Amino acid sequence: MSWSELERFVDEVEADSCLQRALKHCRFRKELILAARRLGYRITRIDLQRAWQDDQREQEQRVQV
Repeated sequence: MSWSELERFVDEVEADSCLQRALKHCRFRKELILAARRLGYRITRIDLQRAWQDDQREQEQRVQV
């Protein structure tokens, strides 16, 4: 899996209200990953972890400024 696949997934979910409704029921990372795979995206637990870490770093940088 590549980082670009996760970005594509996020972009398409943000643009599609049907996908948003379908994924709204996912309560855990594993459920989200399985739903994404059923929809044809090849994301992994590591991809989500990396995205979360990147987001945390960005938030910390905003607080420091």
